[in-house]
Amino acid sequence: MAEDIKTKLERYKTAPFDSRFPNQNQTRNCWQNYLDFHRCEKAMAAKGADASPCQWYYRVYKSLCPTSWVTTWDEYREEGTFPGKI
Repeated sequence: MAEDIKTKLERYKTAPFDSRFPNQNQTRNCWQNYLDFHRCEKAMAAKGADASPCQWYYRVYKSLCPTSWVTTWDEYREEGTFPGKI
């Protein structure tokens, strides 16, 4: 499985089609991948496992989300006022 993830990360260009978000507006897709990345990191840290599989979510949200949104969300997480459930 780790080999498969590494292969996908090497070939990664931009966010692939996700059938959960079929519309042109990708705002929800951006939000969900941001949450999934931080949930994945949290879960891997709790297990003491390598967090490299989480890089998939990181790359997807980095390619979909405007930098200003990510900066704002990171500030909210640091302040403890982030509205999402991580």
